[in-house]
Amino acid sequence: MSQPIPTIVIGGYLGAGKTTLVNHLLRTAAGRRIAVLVNDFGDLPIDADLIIGAEGGLVSLAGGCVCCTIGDDLIGTLEVLLGRQPRPDLLLIETSGVGLPGAVAQTASLLPDLILEGIVVLLDAETVQAAAGDRYLGDTVLRQMAQADLLLLNKTDLLEEADLARVRAWLNGLALPAPIIETDHTRLPGDLVFGPVTSPIASQNHAHAETLFQTGVFRPEGPLDLEKLGRALTDPGSGILRAKGVLTDLGGVRHGVQLAGRRWRLSEPRNNSPNALVWIARAGAVEWPWPSSKP
Repeated sequence: MSQPIPTIVIGGYLGAGKTTLVNHLLRTAAGRRIAVLVNDFGDLPIDADLIIGAEGGLVSLAGGCVCCTIGDDLIGTLEVLLGRQPRPDLLLIETSGVGLPGAVAQTASLLPDLILEGIVVLLDAETVQAAAGDRYLGDTVLRQMAQADLLLLNKTDLLEEADLARVRAWLNGLALPAPIIETDHTRLPGDLVFGPVTSPIASQNHAHAETLFQTGVFRPEGPLDLEKLGRALTDPGSGILRAKGVLTDLGGVRHGVQLAGRRWRLSEPRNNSPNALVWIARAGAVEWPWPSSKP
């Protein structure tokens, strides 16, 4: 049987930068075949130079990626995408500005051929506090934030430092469960959303493509209590934002492991690669070596 397709839901209120993020991810796909679902093609959000053709309701993009509209039937659209050959390596679903990403993720999870990798919600640093306090919009904005596994505080370059500090203090006061990552123009390393390359390419921390992040590889000395490890890594204090790899539990069973913010998942390992967990964190957030072999 085919492996389930990893699915990432991208949410956030109008103008937060969702489409900019999707285009950035398409440009940094690194050979991945990505299927993108958007709300409508009325004003196609995909950058024109990425489009190579259109047929049957699907827009073909560079690198074997495709884009289509959700329309009124999300399940039906997903089934069409799942029937395509070759199958996509990753599915991105961009929700509407007033949509709840958790509801979209729950619908997608009804299909056994999809597996939710995480919910990423973007916040406009200039407007999020006002939007959250609006009598008509506030409930939707706050619910979007609460459903996130990763929160991206975008457009931070548009604020003076004092104003940005006030937004940070306000967000901290909300005690949101997801880690918050500050960015501008959604400039992020693609594998912060896609998940890091699982081959253990490093044995020590090194600067990421964006200097805001560091990466590393955890190679355990033996089996681990994966439930305990999952609790430790999804704690916001861990500093870990994304992780992927293969680890062995205390019963000697190997598992594929995935971390996206507060979401921790075990699955069937895809290959016979050695036990290792490749991780991404905020720069300076993790001391090396980390973690110990018995977390």
